[in-house]
Order: sequence, then C-alpha cells, then structure tokens
Amino acid sequence: MESQPLAPSADSSNTGHADIQALTERIVLASSFVEPLRHEVGKVVVGQKGMVDTLLIGLLADGHVLLEGVPGLAKTLAIQTLSQAVAVDFSRIQFTPDLLPADVVGTMIYNQKEEAFSVSRGPIFAHFVLADEINRAPAKVQSALLEAMQERQVTIGSETFPLPNPFLVLATQNPVEQEGTYPLPEAQVDRFLLKAVIDYPSPEEEQNILRAQVAAGPKPKLLPVVKPDALLNARELVREVYMDEKVERYIVQLVHATRRPENQGMGHLAPLIGFGASPRATIGLALAGKARAFMSQRGYVIPEDIRAVAMDVLRHRIGLTFEAEAEEIRQEQIVTEILDQVQVP
Repeated sequence: MESQPLAPSADSSNTGHADIQALTERIVLASSFVEPLRHEVGKVVVGQKGMVDTLLIGLLADGHVLLEGVPGLAKTLAIQTLSQAVAVDFSRIQFTPDLLPADVVGTMIYNQKEEAFSVSRGPIFAHFVLADEINRAPAKVQSALLEAMQERQVTIGSETFPLPNPFLVLATQNPVEQEGTYPLPEAQVDRFLLKAVIDYPSPEEEQNILRAQVAAGPKPKLLPVVKPDALLNARELVREVYMDEKVERYIVQLVHATRRPENQGMGHLAPLIGFGASPRATIGLALAGKARAFMSQRGYVIPEDIRAVAMDVLRHRIGLTFEAEAEEIRQEQIVTEILDQVQVP
C-alpha cells in the first residue's frame, strides 16, 4: 500500500516533504466541501458513486465530461443535482436533429425602435451546461459548441463574448439507439476530459431507488454547499498538487502505448488501434490524477490516482481499426491491457 509520496526528484522545484505536508494541510481545508457535495448529490442520486466521482473530478480539473449509458440511469439527474449543490447558473439543452447553432449560442435580433441589432444570448451562457443526448445534433451545432468548450468563448455575428467562469459542459449520450444520431467529431470528443460509461445499479441500489421514488412526502431539498469562488480556489490548488517525475514518465508511457504498443511489448495491439491518444490525454491524465489526489486530501499524486482515472481519460481517445471492430474488441479492453502491461513506478 502506497501511503507516502514518491521522493521529490533532484531537479524538482519542490523543496521536499515539508512543502508537500504544508500543501496537504491547505488541501485538507480547501477540500472540505467534497464530502458534503457527495452527500447532497446522494440525497437524490442513489448509488452511481463512480459517476458522481467522475463529475467531481471534471469539476475540479476544469474539464468537460461525457456520460454514456442507456436511458434511465440518472445521468441527467446527477448533473442537474450537482448544479444545485454548487451555487452556479445552470442550463439544459436538449439536442435534437433540427437544433440550430443559434439555439445554443444565441443570435442577433433587430430592434425596430432603436433601429439596431442587439445580441440575444443562448443557453450556453451558464456555468454548467447540460448537453442532453449530444449525439442527436448535426455538425453545425457541434462546431458552435466546440468553440465554447475549447476557447471558453462564443462568437455571435462579429462579436466574441467570454463565457462565465467556471464553465463546464456535461454531456450525455445513448449508445443503443442510433437512429437519428450523429457520431461526434473526433476533435470534439477529444475536448472531453473524461468519458464515463454508466452501468445498471446493483439489486440493492435499485431497491433503494424504488423506495425513494414511490415514497410519500416531500422530495429531499438540496442545499448549495460550495460557491464558485471556493471552487476556483480549489482548482488552483489542484494544479499545485505535487507530481513526481516517475509518475510523469508513467503517464507518458501509458499514452505512448496507445500509439506505439509494440514499443511496450504489445505488438499484437498495433493492428487493432487506428490512432492513439492525443497529447490532451497526457495533460488530462495529469490533471485528473491531481484532482483525485485533492479529493483524497493528499498533496501528492500516487500511481493509483493515474490508474483510477486512466479508463475515463483514454477510452474515447483511441480509434479502432476495422479489424478490431470485426473482432468486437472495445477500447476498454485495449486500455485494460495497457494498464496491465506498462510497469507501474
């Protein structure tokens, strides 16, 4: 069991364990909202701890999150509940095949009295934006959303408007029903820090869901437990979490194994991988690992942090060949094998 940080490297900017201890003490104070946030979300969302933690990691690492699962698994409910527990503005966009870019970002409206155009802002101007069934909208809508996700700004007419801070796109998609859906462009998929695949609840959790939904009386009232300023401060601390050079090399080896698996002794994976993870995956693994350490009230990253987030960071960034699809091999199998084969520091 790893309970101590890896020793700081000689060329590290950290001065040693004393600095890490001081940082850990700051993190313990700054992360005090994590458990109350879990508790508030848990009032409404039964089970699905993994999904809730994925949303929290995205929140702390300042990265967009894509949730995939069949209908009825509380994806939308979890995102709505999280926005209520964080004192931020929230908007929901139901993606449909007839959606237009103006329906998302807004448009210019002509004012007859003033004989001039004015900007009518769309639902994208919120702290948390729920893109429900994101794969149902056509390419023009996705391109408008892409600017918001990457640049944190929106262009309407000839003007550019910054989006609020924090800004987070939390998207859902249904992997089963493909009629009337559009595959997301690879460039957009890559902008999601995490992609979580949501599974069915256990029998015990489903019984609790049943009791909660059919019980008489008022529904649980949610209280905001963290304000935007505290969240932004937490994000700054997440970036300060210490990461040893050995962990950095481990991250790079994992990502490079998705591109050149033969260099890691996994040549049999090469015909199955059309393209590997981009450098965004390297950055994403580091940030998500630091966010997980922050949630564990640690001032340093351990390899287990990276392994815990690797599946959600990598699964959507690996392209499969026709051979892999013919053999019904999924990205999750490739990531699992890479995690098993790449040596842990």
